[in-house]
Amino acid sequence: MNATARATLLGVRDLHVYLGESHILQGVSFDVREGGVTGLLGRNGVGKTTTLRGILGMVPRTGSVTLDGAEIVGLRTHGVGYVPEDRDVFAGLTVEENLRLAERTGSPLRYDLVYELFPELKVRAGQRAGTLSGGQQQMVSLARALLNAQNRLLLIDEPTKGLAPLVVRNVVEALRRAAQVATILLVEQNLSVAHTLVGDVVVLDQGRVSFTGQVDQLMDDPALARRYLGLATAGSH
Repeated sequence: MNATARATLLGVRDLHVYLGESHILQGVSFDVREGGVTGLLGRNGVGKTTTLRGILGMVPRTGSVTLDGAEIVGLRTHGVGYVPEDRDVFAGLTVEENLRLAERTGSPLRYDLVYELFPELKVRAGQRAGTLSGGQQQMVSLARALLNAQNRLLLIDEPTKGLAPLVVRNVVEALRRAAQVATILLVEQNLSVAHTLVGDVVVLDQGRVSFTGQVDQLMDDPALARRYLGLATAGSH
């Protein structure tokens, strides 16, 4: 990764989120540089998913979120694709219908790329999404986010969760290719996957940013990995 040539695409400043009585995010601030994959890491329950939802305005929040320097808090989040943790496909609709619903007026569409990455979706275009396997549904979810060429930033939440090892490898390869056409902010609990894909990392702990830096700096240092991710050793994952 070239540490000097990449400008900031996403800027998050002093992001606070309250859910009920709970202060989930407590002044989260970080940058995502354009190009490649930035990892949003941390133990379970520290606010990673809430951070993605806060960026998108899906939960009430205060603070500043900028895309390419322009404030997006309170505005519709054009230019950002979202792959939620639960995949969130329309089970009663076909694969093709799920993709068509993701089409954005005025945005060039990347069907060629989607079908190159996920040829199975073309074969299963007429199949109802609810009858697909978990891995196939994840392909649909990733394809919807990738489809609009205006999506310069993809927010992807635990794309390998619950998937078989072979499917995980396929998803990793798809994300590697996706990162060639869009910047990715990735939440991923599988740390070997994160280490494979990620360049920059942001680590959350109890609703605050506890570490920012390069993934190798974190994962290759057992003391840092233990401190920020709760690992016994960095090399054990």
